[in-house]
Amino acid sequence: MFKTPIPRAALVLGLAGLIPFLWGAATLLSEGLAEAGLRMLGPRFVGPFVQLQYGTIILAFMSGVLWGFATRATGAAAAVGYALSVIPALWAFFFVGGGPVSAGIYLIAGFLGLLALDWSFWRQGLAPPWWMALRIGLTAVVVACLVVGVWG
Repeated sequence: MFKTPIPRAALVLGLAGLIPFLWGAATLLSEGLAEAGLRMLGPRFVGPFVQLQYGTIILAFMSGVLWGFATRATGAAAAVGYALSVIPALWAFFFVGGGPVSAGIYLIAGFLGLLALDWSFWRQGLAPPWWMALRIGLTAVVVACLVVGVWG
């Protein structure tokens, strides 16, 4: 299905972008890591707090990525693409908040919705051929880490 290899820089940066999600999950699962993180980094950078803050930023960032893809379309398809591209940022703005559990659930929904938007842009040929190979793996890890924050 995905025959074009992911460019090395995109893969490395995408994987590096998982670090805050993985760290947040690890500090939720390990009291020792949580305590060390609190001492070294402070409360904003452990547990669900780092995941929720970073996840909100990433949804907004991904709106910008989708906007860039929309620039490759023309006419009505471009207008629809621009409109769809702002959904992840607006989702984070309006729904992420109200406590770590509800915020985590809304972020999970946001990242799954983002994956659907990624697929739509990819199917239209607006995203690179390797895009979904990258996005499916990254989204799976992000969602798994957020699940730890919500139900762990």
